[in-house]
Amino acid sequence: MTSQSTETSGLVAAICPVCHYSVASVFFDGGMQPLATLGWPDSSEEARNMTRFAHDFVQCPRCTHVWNRSFTYDAVPYQNNANRMFNSGGIWKGHLAETRDLLLDALPDEPTVIDIGCGEGHFVRGLAEARQKKGRFVGFDPNTASESGRGVEFHSRYFKPLEDMSEFKPDAITVRHVLEHLLDPAALLEQLAWGAQTAGKPCWLFAETPCIDRVFETDRLADFFFEHVSHFTTESFRTLLERAGEVVELSRGYDGEVVYGLVRLQVPESQVNQAASSLTFAERALSNRHNIREQLGALAGAGTSVAIWGGTGKAAAFIHQFQADADRFPIVVDSDPSKVGTHVPGTGQPIQSRDVLKERPVDTIIIPTQWRAKDIVAEIDREGICAERILIEHAGKLIDFRRDNHPYN
Repeated sequence: MTSQSTETSGLVAAICPVCHYSVASVFFDGGMQPLATLGWPDSSEEARNMTRFAHDFVQCPRCTHVWNRSFTYDAVPYQNNANRMFNSGGIWKGHLAETRDLLLDALPDEPTVIDIGCGEGHFVRGLAEARQKKGRFVGFDPNTASESGRGVEFHSRYFKPLEDMSEFKPDAITVRHVLEHLLDPAALLEQLAWGAQTAGKPCWLFAETPCIDRVFETDRLADFFFEHVSHFTTESFRTLLERAGEVVELSRGYDGEVVYGLVRLQVPESQVNQAASSLTFAERALSNRHNIREQLGALAGAGTSVAIWGGTGKAAAFIHQFQADADRFPIVVDSDPSKVGTHVPGTGQPIQSRDVLKERPVDTIIIPTQWRAKDIVAEIDREGICAERILIEHAGKLIDFRRDNHPYN
């Protein structure tokens, strides 16, 4: 199916920011429009001449999320202009108080709370005041508003979950009216969950975002402007929160115009175990690389003549990883005639025909591609190529293919 016919069918290739599904449905083409809330033109002329950006909204058929697939983060001056919210409405104040209480009821008496994208700090300051400032209340925002640091600790930068969670060890994270601005909100929530895991203590997440459920009932279009790359339904918001842990509370507020949730941040045990296994491998890999480099150095130091069988792909990776340089290991051969006459990437040894080993035998042949070693050894025997030892890499060292135990024979 061509791209044009796909567009005609109403389907496009686009990665959902929430569930990462790779096919989306055309949803709303709003044309080219200027920034709506962060442009801040100083004059009528400047306002009329503002740069226009594509409003190209699509919807995920799996989780129902809506987003602008043509969004460009660099087009929005977040660090120059604050994302202003009106917090003085009477009904809105009631919503703020209700959600503050929901979070505070889950926290210890003197909590550490971090508000990501705190803006002027209104919400986190309200939490601090409700607890009579007993605890630590911290706001993070790359833009410094005039009230950002009043009454709370403020950091004028982006929050880094994998680093900052371990340092601050919060009891709760709040992310209010931020997720709709992010290209990959799932990445933030997953990193928060892992940050809580490494911090070694329980941590809550309170998240809130505008909700477009009513759009489907009313066909209203003013919800869609460029600064909001993402538009959450209740279902897509639930899907997002589930990537961060156990969703304890999911509700709509302010007459259904916002959706919020309380999540117990956690990582599945299987993923924790896998990460631990990865770290163990990383530690072994460093040790093994050192050991094999030393073995190669000992071969070269002893004056042993060595040929490396293979000069591209995994064989080249072997040569790179273990520093089998051209000065100490000049002989590289290959069974493939098409590779003969080329050179090993990065180190420069000429790749020669295997037949040179018939005329000039070596003491040791190293076969980097263990998975092909049995075939190569059969070829060596068939062609009458002689070598005292044939070595392969296994379990962090070079071993003798014919004499030692390994899974490749």
